[in-house]
Amino acid sequence: MDWQRYAEQMALLARDLVAADSVQATLDTIVAAAVKLVEGCDAAGILTVSKGRSVTLAVCGDVVEESDRLQGELGEGPCFDAARRVDGERLFRIADMTLPQPSWPRYSQAARELGIGSMTGVLLYTDRQDFGALNLYSYRPGAFGKDTEAAGWLLASHAAVALATARTVDQLENAMETRHAIGEAMGILMERHQLGEDEAFGVLRRISQNHNLKLRDVARRVRAGHPPDPA
Repeated sequence: MDWQRYAEQMALLARDLVAADSVQATLDTIVAAAVKLVEGCDAAGILTVSKGRSVTLAVCGDVVEESDRLQGELGEGPCFDAARRVDGERLFRIADMTLPQPSWPRYSQAARELGIGSMTGVLLYTDRQDFGALNLYSYRPGAFGKDTEAAGWLLASHAAVALATARTVDQLENAMETRHAIGEAMGILMERHQLGEDEAFGVLRRISQNHNLKLRDVARRVRAGHPPDPA
């Protein structure tokens, strides 16, 4: 492993991650970088597990979505376990898929049929948040040694920080858009029905409660000229 070259590539990646304009763009950049930068990696994906269900967040390579689907259906697999933090582990690995895998017997058999030779799941996390697992796949057995796993760890660390930042920015932008939409909707109600500011907001809130809608969705309907009945 040429660590000097890898460090240079990681520096370039850090700039690309900062430049990503959405959470999804950040996720897509991470998996593409894994295939490009981690030696032996033929495909990569990001998997999260919510309420026992696996959800594929990003994909680079043909086998990823099918592998994620199988792990979710079977309830077993290295990436599935990494995303769930089974036994507190942060890295899971199948070094040689052609050998028996007692921890994941059904998944490993299905993975062999997909042509997966070896794989690694690395947890994406910061001190405050878990984002699922970054999963690396190779079509040949024994592709991931200690050096490549260390490279995966470094990539996952960069990725987790970038994801945390992207989510924060995304949440702030959504909050600003919501506040702007609500303000416009209030203005429409105030002008149309000769209401004060508090009264207009009260109408929006009453519609939200009575129709079980989020305030931003109520605001969008008012702006579109199709407000639900506040009663």
